Amino acid sequence: MSATRDFWSRRRAGVEAEEQALEARAVEAQDAELAERPDEEILAELNLPEPEALDSPDSVQEFLKAEVPQRLKTRALRRLWRLNPMLANLDGLVDYGEDYTDAATVIENMQTVYQVGKGMMTAFLEDEEEEAEEAPVEEIDEIADEEEEAPLIAAAEPTPLPEPEPEPPAMPQRRMRFAFDTA
Repeated sequence: MSATRDFWSRRRAGVEAEEQALEARAVEAQDAELAERPDEEILAELNLPEPEALDSPDSVQEFLKAEVPQRLKTRALRRLWRLNPMLANLDGLVDYGEDYTDAATVIENMQTVYQVGKGMMTAFLEDEEEEAEEAPVEEIDEIADEEEEAPLIAAAEPTPLPEPEPEPPAMPQRRMRFAFDTA
């Protein structure tokens, strides 16, 4: 008895799978047909307005039906996001809602004291030396007194980087071998 149940269960599942495949093919054929037609023609056939001309969030529901192609649904949803104040107005709590690209913050003729491999300290020290040369004798004495009280941590000239050590030779790959006691 259980063998017949299994047969009929499998048969029923096979028939349902065939029906779903036929429905999927029909939907794909309809989508392909709609994809070839222009939006204006589809909107006229379904008696729908242009998605950009929608004036209330409730009118977007008509566009979310199955016979409307995805590109029109997307246009209607974009309009919904602009119409609904809950979706259109950001509350300021969006972490990545602002423009953090360099193009937004670049100032014309902006320069930096950072130098690749040297860092920012050397340029800062050079600026201090230039200021010291331009300062009157009394200020130089004051600067010297301050330097004696708080010596600079970084050296005026950067230390050269050590040469990298050669890489060790690659280890040969070994395979794991297992031994089993037969006794």
